[in-house]
Amino acid sequence: MHPPAPPIVALVGAPTDVGASARGASMGPEALRVAGLAEALRGRGLRVVDTGNLAGPPNPWQPARGGFRHLPEVLAWSRAVHDAVSAQLRAARLPVLLGGDHGLAMGSISAVARHCRARGQPLRVLWLDAHADFNTAALTPSGNLHGMPVACLCGHGPAELVGLGGFSAQEPALRAGELRQVGIRSVDEGEKRLVREAGIEVYDMRSIDEWGMRTVMERALHGLPPGAHLHVSLDVDFLDPDIAPGVATTVRGGPTYREAQLCMEMLADTGALGSLDIVELNPACDVRNRTAELAVDLVESLFGKSTLMK
Repeated sequence: MHPPAPPIVALVGAPTDVGASARGASMGPEALRVAGLAEALRGRGLRVVDTGNLAGPPNPWQPARGGFRHLPEVLAWSRAVHDAVSAQLRAARLPVLLGGDHGLAMGSISAVARHCRARGQPLRVLWLDAHADFNTAALTPSGNLHGMPVACLCGHGPAELVGLGGFSAQEPALRAGELRQVGIRSVDEGEKRLVREAGIEVYDMRSIDEWGMRTVMERALHGLPPGAHLHVSLDVDFLDPDIAPGVATTVRGGPTYREAQLCMEMLADTGALGSLDIVELNPACDVRNRTAELAVDLVESLFGKSTLMK
């Protein structure tokens, strides 16, 4: 018996920062390409198809209306991402979303959730981020939607975004038990309360400091059902800004290079990776594309590159 061929990896660019608090994440997809993402994955023996960039409305750079900033534009981009990721999943490919701001995860994860529900496949989402992204219009005066994707996916947000993929507040895309957050270290007080009420499992930086990344990842992956689809949503600000300066929302005290590598290697060890977001990379804040190159390095580890002497 030959082992099954690895899935074709499909890169999907979403060059927008309509959900963000600063401009520049729209240049993220090209920075990842320049850093050699496709070539690195091919070097792992994977088949890679770059599907190019999605199209969507430009960033109007307007203040919030009704508590949400750029809602029509965010919705248009989210729908485009949802449809593109859905198409790649139907083709039995492994979609890799190149962001773009983290609001785009509403499109990718709603597509993955719809795919898993239709197949009766268990879903586990690992949200690697400095922020919980569980804000609401009542909590955030800015209305920036890249601070709200987890809330929307869990059924708390504007009906248009909650309803992506045919979901609803009563039957949201994500159930709390399907989500684990790792690396969190910047959360508003009201947001903390909502996260606790939602019952989301959060491993903040204190958890990593006290237990170490190995124990945190063991706990985050505990009970991963056989045959589960693992979706990793990697916000580059998950990393400590000393090693990853190329983000607009830096928060000191994130995982080190080795901690991040161990996180990726333990995710790879599950053999369950089914989809990936790489978001919030902002080349305007970077130093000679250093953060994009680091992201590529980590993604290689996520796809099985190991430092072990096997």
